[in-house]
Amino acid sequence: MALNEQPADIDRIIEMAWEDRTPFEAIETLYGLRQDDVIALMRRELKPRSFKVWRERTRGRKTKHQALRSEHVLRSHCKTQYKIKSAKK
Repeated sequence: MALNEQPADIDRIIEMAWEDRTPFEAIETLYGLRQDDVIALMRRELKPRSFKVWRERTRGRKTKHQALRSEHVLRSHCKTQYKIKSAKK
């Protein structure tokens, strides 16, 4: 594992691993962790039930693997994912 074990890095990797549109290849590019390393990190850092839910969610999900993605998926997150929504008036 090439990760420097910084809590902020671990938190970000967990966040990226949970995101449906972030492929494992993006995590490898940024942090040097292959899919097997991410799975091991998630197993170590998450509660057993949370890990099981995450594995069921990611297993077979085409957007988690760059090679399986549709060419229509051009970004790693939804357009509105990081926008602050204003309160209704």
